[in-house]
Amino acid sequence: MSEMNIVQAINRTLRDAMKEDPDVLVLGEDVGVNGGVFRATDGLIREFGAERVIDTPLSETGIIGTAIGMSLYGLKPIAEIQFLDFIYPAFDQIVSELAKFRYRSGGQYPAHVVIRAPYGGGIKGGIYHSQSTEAYFCHTAGIKVVIPSTPSDARGLLFSAIADEDPVLFLEPKRIYRSLTGEVSDSQEKVPFGHARVVREGSDVSVFAYGAMVPVAQEAADALGRDGVSTEVIDLRTLVPLDEAAVLASVEKTGRAIIVHEAARFCGFGAELSAILAEKALYSLKAPVLRVTGYDTPFPYALENVYLPNPERVVRAVRQSLQAG
Repeated sequence: MSEMNIVQAINRTLRDAMKEDPDVLVLGEDVGVNGGVFRATDGLIREFGAERVIDTPLSETGIIGTAIGMSLYGLKPIAEIQFLDFIYPAFDQIVSELAKFRYRSGGQYPAHVVIRAPYGGGIKGGIYHSQSTEAYFCHTAGIKVVIPSTPSDARGLLFSAIADEDPVLFLEPKRIYRSLTGEVSDSQEKVPFGHARVVREGSDVSVFAYGAMVPVAQEAADALGRDGVSTEVIDLRTLVPLDEAAVLASVEKTGRAIIVHEAARFCGFGAELSAILAEKALYSLKAPVLRVTGYDTPFPYALENVYLPNPERVVRAVRQSLQAG
């Protein structure tokens, strides 16, 4: 076991995967000599050379198109998009091509591609470096969407992503890249997709979160606990596939649900969770499902801390739920 932050865990995992399998390679803008904008690929080019750690032109559509071609020839490319905000030039490549290859080929051509992208606010990145648009990709059949919240999960989930024959969008919460550390196993044990993590057990209310919002939910649960409110915190870990059973089981136990994400509210992933609970857990609910989210505006620079959900907003939502029934 080693103490690491999320960036270190990702770097270590990439290095171990590339040592283990010569077909694994990394490509993206500044991933080589510069080691990536957040240094997640630091040192890899010195160890594996420029043929496996490829500095690409500033062309997201070229990065993803190249990765798709590599995968069809048996390679296992890990493409880095510097910020999730920059992924849109490659949107057509991802949703029209990458997500469709297994289906259109009758399973003959899996698209073995991992796309890594830092997402979300909290670093004063402003309007073009702070967006959380995971719902766009959750809506696209054929893509798995994975969001770790701890260094240990970053390692285990990334190993699973690299091994998966379907395309995986691996979103990294840059807000907690270095501020959150934890014990990380030296083994190459995978964290399976579709298994949520019970961060904290509780009996009064369920709070569902992922990525950088998990520590926010934990802090809110700590504050509520001091007032005698027992809060269950669930880290979804993977949005697609979703651990629907864990979501339903938690709400059946507590009767109340709060969903926390920093993406905009309208059509955010919380809307899908709310719909699932309305369809399958309605008779377990003691109060309406509530969402604590970003606002339906462009991501602000000066008011970043107003836009982002914080523990106080989560606490208010829990108290509102408790008062409702």
